[in-house]
Order: sequence, then structure tokens, then C-alpha cells
Amino acid sequence: MLVPAIVILLGTRQMSRAFFLAIGLFVVFLGVQTLGVQRFVLKTRDPAPPGNVAIGESQPGPNKVLEPPPWAPWSLMATGAIVSLYAVTLPTVRK
Repeated sequence: MLVPAIVILLGTRQMSRAFFLAIGLFVVFLGVQTLGVQRFVLKTRDPAPPGNVAIGESQPGPNKVLEPPPWAPWSLMATGAIVSLYAVTLPTVRK
């Protein structure tokens, strides 16, 4: 009964290594993207008022503008690098 619990635990450790590496790389890439972009403009769509437009259509709404602060790209890249290094330094499981 103890052996299946150990096998499940060891499989989870290997999966957590891949999970942390994926999250770390995603955050690094998000930081690099934020470094190259000054602002993000998101288009929003509001539902059309009843009776004005055909069914299923929507009117363009106001755009939402996100301007990342100057420290955001560097902190995202640093956090992603630390998480990726943590994932690399996790001990490997050998069967």
C-alpha cells in the first residue's frame, strides 16, 4: 500500500518540474514582450441596444489602454528567470 503512494509522489515531482519550467519561461517571455511594447490597446465590444442593430451584432465600445510601468518588464523577466532556475535545480527522479 505504501509503494503506490511513492510512485504517485515521484510522478508528481517530475511533473512539477515541467510545470515550474513552463511557468518561468512564460513569465520571462511576457517580460520581454512588455519590454518591447509601450502600451496595449484592447478593443471591447458592448452589446448593441435592442432595436438599433440586427440580432447578434455588437457595437464597438471604448478601447481599454494598458500602459505597463517602467519596472514591470524587468521584474517579470527576473521572476521568470528565478522560477526557471528553481525548476532546473529540482532533483531529477530516476527509475
